[in-house]
Amino acid sequence: MKTILSFFEWCIDKMGLETKWMRKDREDHEQLLENTKAIKELSERCEEAVRQSIQGDEIIGRDLKRLTDLFIDKQIDDMRYEILDFASSLSSGRIPNLEAFDHIMKIYQKYEKILEENNMDNGLVQESIKFITEKYHNRLEHGL
Repeated sequence: MKTILSFFEWCIDKMGLETKWMRKDREDHEQLLENTKAIKELSERCEEAVRQSIQGDEIIGRDLKRLTDLFIDKQIDDMRYEILDFASSLSSGRIPNLEAFDHIMKIYQKYEKILEENNMDNGLVQESIKFITEKYHNRLEHGL
């Protein structure tokens, strides 16, 4: 029986005829090839999307770093200006209340902390804070 079926398949194949199961096998094979091609294209698109995502992340990271640096510079400049302005007003004879002195001392502590966190140096502000501290102690001692 098996020999007859094999002979029958051989004859059909030589004549170029196609049976239902042969057509089904051929269609399954073609579908498999199409699916393989589609998966390969999808994989390539996915790899490209990942590459673009990584590039986008790098750009966002650089921009975030730049914005953070700008924000830190702005904070430092604002604090420096406030401290220097306070020292200047003291040197011109203005007599602030004790809360103003406390506020400036807290600003100076924040200023120092930001500088330390960002490996930066203190410049003119250090001399101004010495002057402010001296005036503060004089105020406490003499009640001026």
